[in-house]
Amino acid sequence: MESNTLYYGDNLSVLREHFPDESVDLIYLDPPFNSKRSYNVLFKETNTASSPAQIEAFEDTWHWGEHAETAFGEAIARGSDETARLLKAMVDALGRHNDVTAYLCMMAVRLIELRRVLKSSGSIYLHCDPAASAYLKTLMDSIFEAQNFRSEIIWERATAHMDAKKWRPVHDTILVYCGGGGEPVWNPQYGPYDQSYIDSHYNNFDAAGRRYQLGDLTAAELRTGTQSDYEWKGHRPPKGGHWRYSRANMERLDKEGRIYYTRTGRPRLIRYLDEMPGVPLGDVWTDIPPINSQAQERLGYPTQKPLALLERIIAASSNEGDVVLDPFCGCGTAVHAAQKLGRKWIGIDITFLAIGLMERRLCDAFPGLTINEIGVPVDLPGAAALAAHDPYQFQFWAVDRLGGRAESGKNKKGADKGIDGIIPFMEGATDYQRVIISVKAGHIEPAYVQQLKGVMEEQGAPLAVLVTLKEPTRSMQTVAVSAGFYHSDRWGKDYRRIQLLTAAEIIAGKRVDMPPQVSPFAQAARESERSEQTTLI
Repeated sequence: MESNTLYYGDNLSVLREHFPDESVDLIYLDPPFNSKRSYNVLFKETNTASSPAQIEAFEDTWHWGEHAETAFGEAIARGSDETARLLKAMVDALGRHNDVTAYLCMMAVRLIELRRVLKSSGSIYLHCDPAASAYLKTLMDSIFEAQNFRSEIIWERATAHMDAKKWRPVHDTILVYCGGGGEPVWNPQYGPYDQSYIDSHYNNFDAAGRRYQLGDLTAAELRTGTQSDYEWKGHRPPKGGHWRYSRANMERLDKEGRIYYTRTGRPRLIRYLDEMPGVPLGDVWTDIPPINSQAQERLGYPTQKPLALLERIIAASSNEGDVVLDPFCGCGTAVHAAQKLGRKWIGIDITFLAIGLMERRLCDAFPGLTINEIGVPVDLPGAAALAAHDPYQFQFWAVDRLGGRAESGKNKKGADKGIDGIIPFMEGATDYQRVIISVKAGHIEPAYVQQLKGVMEEQGAPLAVLVTLKEPTRSMQTVAVSAGFYHSDRWGKDYRRIQLLTAAEIIAGKRVDMPPQVSPFAQAARESERSEQTTLI
C-alpha cells in the first residue's frame, strides 16, 4: 500500500489485495445510492459553454444479481455472527431482487474490509442519503460495534422550496464511528461568533482597540495541595475553590498585562476576541453550502461535495502525515482536501474517467505533485488486457491519456456520432476549436479513417485522431495523409488533420500534434482570478 495513490478497480478487490490490517487513519466514503440517476462528468469548455454530450460514468442503482448474491455470501462468511444474523434478517425482511437489499449487501462486504484496515485510533465517516441511513446505521453498529458510534452529522445540502406533498429533503447524513481500540484522533472545530454575541460579551476595548471580555481566574471545585491555593496580592480563592493557574503562571499573565484588577483589587482574566477559536461546532452543519451551478470548484458530478466539507472532516479526525482513504473517490474532493491539509491519501474508483479527472484536478491544484497510479496500463499487454476486459474503460483510458474529455457513455449507443472524446484548444480569445478523438479497441480498417474524416467535416472540427490498439495498416495511413493539413494562424504552424496513434505510442508518451491545450481546471481558476480582479477594480 502506497500513499498518494489512485487505484483503478473494484474497491473490494483493491482493499483485499493492497491494504494490510490497521493501515489507515481516516476513512471517508460517499457510496452511490439508489437514486435512479446516472452520474456524469461535465467539463466547462474554455468558451464557458457546457459540453454538448455528457459522459455516463456509472449508474448508482445497484440491482440484485450475481454480484449482490456473491456479496451477501461473503459478508455472511467474513463478518461477525451479529453481522451475519442482521444481514440475513434484512434480506428476509426486504426480500431478494430488491435494490435496497442489493445495496446493503454490497456495502456490508466492503464495510467489513474497511473495518479491518482502519486503525484502532482511526475514524470512519460514511456519507449517505437519509433514505438509507437507518439501514446503514444498523449495519455499521454490527460491523464497527455500537459502542464505537461517535456522531450522526446532519449536513444541510439544499434550501427548502415549496412541496405540496411532504417536507422537502434538504440534508445528508454522515455516520461517524471510531476504530474502538484506543482514543480516536480528535481536533475540535469551531465556527464564527454571531455579531450579537460579540457585542454583548466582548464589549470592552483596550488602548489598541482590541475587543476583550473579563473571565474568572478561580474555579468552584476544590483541589488538593497548595499549587492553586495561595494568596495573590491580598486575595485568596473563595472557600472550597482554587485559582485556575499556578503562581508561576499568574505571575506570567500579570507581566503580560493579561490580568485586570477591579476596584476591590480582585484579579480577572482578560480574554481577547481575536485569540478565541470561536463557537465549538455540533453535529448539525448549516454553514457549508453545496456545490451550485456557478461554483468555480464544480466539476459536474451531481454528488460532488464541497471542499470545505471534507476539509472540516479531515482536520477534525486526523493529523498531518496521517493516511486518509476514500474508497469511492469519484471526482476526488476527499483526496484534494487531504493533500491540501498535509495528509497522505489513497483514492479508489472503478472508472478510468474518475481516475483521470482526479489526476488532472490534483496536478492543477498542486503543480509538481507525484501521484502513484495502480491498475492503470503501463505497457501494451496491460492496455490489451483492459480492452478485452472492458472496451469502454479502454476508451476512457485512451481519451484521458491524451488530455481529452470523453464524450460518450456505454448506454448511449449511436448518440456520440463516432466521437469518443475531444481535446479543446483556443485559436484566439474567443475562437474555440477542438480535436475529435475516436478509439478502436478491436478490428481496424481504412473505412474507420474515412468515417472519422466525415465526422470531422460534419462537426466543423479542424483536427481528428484515431486511437487503435493494433498497428494501423498502410492503407489507413494513406487515407489519413490524404486529409491534408490544418494551418493555425495564431501559432503559425501546420498540423495533420487526421492523425493515427496506437496504445503503445500513448504509453510511450506520444501525444496529438495540435495547438496548446488549456486544462479545464486551470482555465476555471484563471476565470475566477479575473473575476476577483474585476470586482476589486
